[in-house]
Amino acid sequence: MAYLLSSLIFVPLVAALVLLVLPSKKTGLLKYVALGATLLELALSLLLFFQVQNTTGGIVGQTFQFQEKHDWIALQLGSLGQLKIYYWLGVDGLNVALILLTGIIAVIGILSSWRIHQSLKGYLSLYLLLLGSVMGCFVAMDLFLFYLFFEFMLLPMYFLIGMWGGPRREYAAIKFFLYTLVGSVLILLAFIGLYASVMDPAATAVQQGLPAGAQGIQQVQALVQNGQLTSAQVVHAFNIPDMLDARNFIPGSILHAASGISIFGLSARMVAFLALFLGFFIKLPGVPVHTWLPDAHVEAPTPISVILASILLKVGGYGLFRIAFPVFPAEAAEMSWLIGLLGVISILYGGACALAMSDLKKLIAYSSVSHMGFVLLGLAALTPEGWNGALFQLFSHGLISGMLFLIAGVIYDRMHNRDIHRFRGLAMVAPVFTTFVVIAFFASLGLPGFSGFIAELLVLLGAFGSKAGGGFLPRWMALAAAIGLVLSAAYYLWTLQRMFFGRFWLSPDLPKSFADLTKREMLMLLPLALLVLLFGLFPALLLEKSGATVAEYLKIFQPVASTSLLLP
Repeated sequence: MAYLLSSLIFVPLVAALVLLVLPSKKTGLLKYVALGATLLELALSLLLFFQVQNTTGGIVGQTFQFQEKHDWIALQLGSLGQLKIYYWLGVDGLNVALILLTGIIAVIGILSSWRIHQSLKGYLSLYLLLLGSVMGCFVAMDLFLFYLFFEFMLLPMYFLIGMWGGPRREYAAIKFFLYTLVGSVLILLAFIGLYASVMDPAATAVQQGLPAGAQGIQQVQALVQNGQLTSAQVVHAFNIPDMLDARNFIPGSILHAASGISIFGLSARMVAFLALFLGFFIKLPGVPVHTWLPDAHVEAPTPISVILASILLKVGGYGLFRIAFPVFPAEAAEMSWLIGLLGVISILYGGACALAMSDLKKLIAYSSVSHMGFVLLGLAALTPEGWNGALFQLFSHGLISGMLFLIAGVIYDRMHNRDIHRFRGLAMVAPVFTTFVVIAFFASLGLPGFSGFIAELLVLLGAFGSKAGGGFLPRWMALAAAIGLVLSAAYYLWTLQRMFFGRFWLSPDLPKSFADLTKREMLMLLPLALLVLLFGLFPALLLEKSGATVAEYLKIFQPVASTSLLLP
């Protein structure tokens, strides 16, 4: 248990190294090694999920659960002070569900990869490297470590799309890489500013010969805020928890609240917040920086579409929860109205585009843009309902989108085509498959009893009561977002009616028959269907994990002034 979080990172990485030394011709062995690694990953994530207590770990003055913190890099930089980088991992209510989601989807992705034969060793090695990087992002509590894993995700995904994707795979891979690289550069600039502005109070107390523990930290904070310790005399670090305490920002530094430094007419803190927000917003993604996502999904092989929609997009949302909003609470509150508006636009625009799509996979991709808009809306609400709903949406959408892309993959594997108008009456010949399609579609459109309903209901409640709960969103945003539910029902029910109901018919240029699900496909879809139903009927399984942490994080926003420059 002492190194549980490290195991989550290194099990897939070690398995990837093992694959590299195995003979390429042993395809069965390669697959079972990868499957074994992901099953172990799932077992560890389940163990972690059930062991995590419903406490407020991760807040200033608290400790993370299953914490691993070790000195990693220490450099004396002269007039710039001392640099310390930690190998720091932890878990709380913000990331425990995403860790579980990653473990679940990891296994599903490998099962979905069973029919891939081209350069199998390279494919599985990149897949496992990607999995370890995602896990690292979710558990890292040091910004340097977080960024390291964040960047490691880019290359495996670039090659997985570019080498195993569809006809336009090079275009889609380059577009994905360029968009996310821009976001990474913006995030890096903000991280550099935070490093220069924030001290590690515990390490600084030790360096100054002060008592260890809370007493020494308080003395160091007082000395720094009184100007008795300068930037050159403190220890600089990338610790995320330290950045949540304004007393750890060094007076006169670029990101100190009272520094008065402006960039392009905006305060330096606002510029840093916008850089972080845009960087994670691209990864989420939201309108208008979403255009890389449909292309990536359409060209990516089915397993990689599942990984992309189910867990990679969630890193963007998680970054907003963990870093952007709590580190810059005043700036986040000031921009919350605009962020909520971007969420509403994403919901409506993504839904409208999905309604116009003739390619099933592209329809699902635009539905992902729409559903990620609910994450932005819940986050911007700054209410317990909004935040819990947005976190629930990250988890729920991961399960549902995984099902949806698997469904698109089932059709493409049989027909090598996904055009909606080329299929009719599939329910007549594939009733089991149609049952799973109905479950996935209804779960995604927010039917009560499924996890999607709980997530979107909480977000809408949080947005509707935002002003009463200390937030800034007007009620019309919640009402406008509710239209997105109508759009979801429209494009899913219309697709269901066109493809699955009526007399069986296939376009003449397609194969003449359509087989029902195989055992392997059942094994992929059944667990996701059961989980979507389980968390829809018993949402407390997740909400109990996140509730206490969310309540503590929202306390960071309480001192924020109740006015906003961007409020209408």
